[in-house]
Amino acid sequence: MEGTNELNKSRDAYIKNTKGNTFISGMTDEDWFNLGKSDAWAGKHKVPPEQDAQAASMYDLGYSEGEIKHPPTETPEVNH
Repeated sequence: MEGTNELNKSRDAYIKNTKGNTFISGMTDEDWFNLGKSDAWAGKHKVPPEQDAQAASMYDLGYSEGEIKHPPTETPEVNH
């Protein structure tokens, strides 16, 4: 996923910035939602941002939806 790499870079920059108690995200609620969903699809551990409750909430929501739905590139098995 091309967009996922961009979101991962943004997340890494966000986490790096928030560790110094500086809030510079540049990521929208939709970005955090999509990142959470993408992480769930990739089987990654849930890692919401710690310094921003709104972003963490959107990430958690996306992660939960990603656990329920299949990624668009994955075809669910059909038993005949």
